[in-house]
Amino acid sequence: MGKEFTVRKANRKDLFRIAEIQVFNYRLYFYPIFLSDEYYFDELSVPSLMQKYESELDSLYVYDDGVVKGFIKIEGTYIARLFVEPVLQNASIGSKLLEYAMKEHNADHLWALEKNVRAIHFYERHGFTATGEKKPEDGTSEYLVLLKKKG
Repeated sequence: MGKEFTVRKANRKDLFRIAEIQVFNYRLYFYPIFLSDEYYFDELSVPSLMQKYESELDSLYVYDDGVVKGFIKIEGTYIARLFVEPVLQNASIGSKLLEYAMKEHNADHLWALEKNVRAIHFYERHGFTATGEKKPEDGTSEYLVLLKKKG
């Protein structure tokens, strides 16, 4: 039987885990695409993300089963971020966070890195579809694709 979990609004005590989860994900999944040592190993840090997110706590929610294992950032109906601790991926944590966002916040759209095929497939499995709309990722030669919830 699985542990009891909750998706709840983040608080200041969660900032370290939120930042840590994002740093691990960025280095694992985005560094191989962008190959920017300066950004991924200097600018991107747990303390800098903690500081950034401190003023954004109202839009952050965490998956918590005794330990924070993932988080989602919801701005209105827009999913701005969704990350799960890399070693815990494929355990339905991301699905639970996404379902929460759709049910409780009517979340219905997001931008995903075009080369992040794993993420795009994840969202497609949850009823999102690429609209064909693209925009450049700031400061890079890569593109983001817009995905919207069907229906």
